[in-house]
Amino acid sequence: MTDRDARAKLVQLLRLAYSGEKAAALAYQGHAASVRDPAEAARIRKIENDEWVHREKVGRMLAEMGATPSRLRELRSAIIGHTLSVLCHVSGWFLPMYFAGRLETKNVREYDLAAAWAKELGLERFLPELSEMASVEVEHEKFFLEAIGRRPPDRTRTAGAPIKG
Repeated sequence: MTDRDARAKLVQLLRLAYSGEKAAALAYQGHAASVRDPAEAARIRKIENDEWVHREKVGRMLAEMGATPSRLRELRSAIIGHTLSVLCHVSGWFLPMYFAGRLETKNVREYDLAAAWAKELGLERFLPELSEMASVEVEHEKFFLEAIGRRPPDRTRTAGAPIKG
């Protein structure tokens, strides 16, 4: 891959991450408000804050590369984040926890890939922050997946019980 291709891919990925962090943070606002357990709510609010911090760091990287966020992606992320925030209040406990865990898994892979492209481009100064953000995303992933493990989804009937008509 040429440097030009690697740069284009890194900029594209950082733009995606920048807007994705916005969507996630907005969704976590509703997610935190929708859970009953105060400790879970506090942890989700902390995760929301981490996403805003990551967005700021990614924004600085984009600016250093002479790139700007995508306006269309920013609009789309705002719509998605606000929609997910509302849906957390009606979808129950399990689905937001499950999909948040999956999202965080994706974020880890994206920051690892961004680090590989940054290294290829000689942007070693990006590596500590990309590595730190990936590590924080791993902690988020662990929180959501462990929460699911502690509390199985609500069931309206037990296995083998007849369905009431």
